[in-house]
Amino acid sequence: MISPDVCKAIKAESYKFKKQINKEPDNHRVLVVGDLHLPFTHENYLGFCKRIYKQYKCNKVVFIGDIIDNHYTSYHETDPDGMSAGGELDLCIDKLRDWYKLFPKADVVLGNHGRMAYRKAMSGGISKQWIREFKDVLHVPKWNFKEDIEIDGVLYVHGEGRQAQTRAKNELVKVVQGHYHTKLGVNYFVGQNYIVFAMSVGCGIDRKSYAMAYGKHFAKPALGCGVVINGELAIPIPMVLGRKFEC
Repeated sequence: MISPDVCKAIKAESYKFKKQINKEPDNHRVLVVGDLHLPFTHENYLGFCKRIYKQYKCNKVVFIGDIIDNHYTSYHETDPDGMSAGGELDLCIDKLRDWYKLFPKADVVLGNHGRMAYRKAMSGGISKQWIREFKDVLHVPKWNFKEDIEIDGVLYVHGEGRQAQTRAKNELVKVVQGHYHTKLGVNYFVGQNYIVFAMSVGCGIDRKSYAMAYGKHFAKPALGCGVVINGELAIPIPMVLGRKFEC
């Protein structure tokens, strides 16, 4: 739970930079959507992201990875009372329509859960020539799927293997990532000849869903998203719990 003082501070910073946004309308203003893990997404997350997109006058959208969960095809234990692989995928496609309608053009970073079916195919010895592209399977033809994305000198990655601040410091590159559901925040690293940042954008999952049972004894997920303005300013934004947002 984000404390009231932190929320107040974030609102104050947001107010300051709204003037900058209005003065420079041609800047890239990127909405970064956290891990969705469809169909196990929090019911208010779509409306929240819609509100932030409008509030910051965003003109680009990046999904930071794991837009689908693929629980049934996991290499780990799955819930025997959960949906079948086909049933889960059908529900993902159905729920993804609302996101696609809201953001018809977007860049999507590939995450470890999204790659699950491809890993299974490789384990089974199936040639990639038999496999359809993500955008075709999920019925989102205008979305651009990539391993990583660079916009205005900022690297957008899912984040398996290491956290954002480690990569930012080691490579002196501005980094935005997801993957770590409990991480929401930004760190700036300043040297004599550089300023870089590392931002984690949290996630949009429903922690009460059976697919998220593995994390029930750990820290609670940080529901939120991020905004990056002109590759220079990174703003992590928590979702206020218990508040409904118009979809």
